Amino acid sequence: MTAWPELYFIRHGQTDWNAEGRYQGQRDIPLNAIGQAQADENGQLLRMLLERDGLGTDDYDWFSSPLSRATETTRRVLAAFDPPHPNVVQDDRLIEISFGIHEGKLHRDIADHPMLVPGARDEDFWHHRPEGGENYDDLTERVVAFSARLDGPSVIVAHGGVLRVVRHLVEGASRAEVVNWSTPQDVVYHLADGRMTVYPAEGAWID
Repeated sequence: MTAWPELYFIRHGQTDWNAEGRYQGQRDIPLNAIGQAQADENGQLLRMLLERDGLGTDDYDWFSSPLSRATETTRRVLAAFDPPHPNVVQDDRLIEISFGIHEGKLHRDIADHPMLVPGARDEDFWHHRPEGGENYDDLTERVVAFSARLDGPSVIVAHGGVLRVVRHLVEGASRAEVVNWSTPQDVVYHLADGRMTVYPAEGAWID
């Protein structure tokens, strides 16, 4: 796409594997209690943002990864709004990047080249494909294919890897920057006109 519509992006809330520092990838790990609270708070924040602009849920198309941590986050976000709720389209192309043989392993147990943790990666990490998994080029192909169905303002609930690619494509952030970005789970991301704004749940809005 040469132009992206306005997007609100919410990463799923925390899971036990997130808290333990495990590579999660495409394993279907549910939200923990902290993740459920994050989803609830992000729903309240998104409602405030839409109301600020005189908008509602029906002014946006809604999309979600089909993994349960994303679908539960979506349900909890929508619970902040009065019904009727919009239809949410689950799209397999929004599933997290696959870490192949590393899924389920602790970051600290394999934190050497080439599987470096965020903050220690260089641009080459974008191209690293673990055995049985994907690299960020593979994920980008999926995200670009998904983007063809976006024909207006949209809300996307998905994963950190997907968000990294979306930010790279929409905002033009470098590959080296996005592969080292931690993608917090307690904020709402707004992407419009080639710029990303991050809205923390505590209300201290920042760019």
